[in-house]
Amino acid sequence: MRVRAGVVASFGLVVPKRRVRFPRPDWQKIYIFGDRFRRFIFDNGTICRVPRCPTCGATFDTRRGLGVHHSLKHEERLPNRTCERCGTEFFCEYARKYCSRECLKASTSQTGESNPNYRGGKTSTTCELCDTEFEYYESTKKGLYCPSCVVNETWRKVPKLMQKDNPQWKDGKTTLTCDVCERSFKRYPSQIQSETTVCSRDCLNEWLSEEFTGEGHPNWKGGGNQEYGPGWKEARERALERDRYQCKLCGTTQADLSRKPDVHHIIPVRLFEASQSHNIKEAHILHNLICLCPSCHRRAEFGVVDRDRLYELIGVNQSDIDTAVMDSDSR
Repeated sequence: MRVRAGVVASFGLVVPKRRVRFPRPDWQKIYIFGDRFRRFIFDNGTICRVPRCPTCGATFDTRRGLGVHHSLKHEERLPNRTCERCGTEFFCEYARKYCSRECLKASTSQTGESNPNYRGGKTSTTCELCDTEFEYYESTKKGLYCPSCVVNETWRKVPKLMQKDNPQWKDGKTTLTCDVCERSFKRYPSQIQSETTVCSRDCLNEWLSEEFTGEGHPNWKGGGNQEYGPGWKEARERALERDRYQCKLCGTTQADLSRKPDVHHIIPVRLFEASQSHNIKEAHILHNLICLCPSCHRRAEFGVVDRDRLYELIGVNQSDIDTAVMDSDSR
């Protein structure tokens, strides 16, 4: 449907001197210019607003097109939201009710009647000690004492909790006998936590040394730390002289340790002792000994350091070991 230029509409407005095509034929032949929108009026009285740029007056088919135009052309974003408290229009990329933090605080205040737990303010009552009337905020607890009595602590009754008046009283200390030195001493029942009782730290250390040695230790695996038999002291000295009194693995010297290094059996003595074809003396051959510091000695004992690595450090191969064992058997 087209409207010719110069036609006067029913509202007395003149259509601009250019042809205007209306998208729908039931729209009235009227073209009204507003502040920010072009308006088309339907036959039933409803109004269709067409976005218009407030800066340059350009019109657009959609509100989004107007926003993109104003952002790119005029470098300013148009407001897209209205503050629910003060009515100010503002722009925000996400849903937001208030234009500022002040409006947010004013609208979501938790004081007085705005608080969901508000119960009508303070309640008046009478102090049970001094009969003074005072006000307090009512809650699940009833007000009993006025602020003056609370500060002066006149409402408190200090309970007696000494000895038998204490509900956890268990007849005081108990007389015991030390399992190490057999001396009598007293101790509270709550401090007795085992069947063994000791009177001091020294007695505890002595008891631990006796009970957690050998088969009494939870990590006991049958022993093997007994005397190494004849020839061990001489073999140990030869190994120390050969390795120059230093750890062959990390190079720690006797001066660093403030004592001589450990002498480690590469093949343990217990294997020689358990063998039917060898004796304990064969474990002390020089090719089976190496000097290690305590730290490296523990690593070697737990298998962290491979035996072949230890043999390599002292320059021994398998043939040298077999020859040394045969020489030891002949002697």
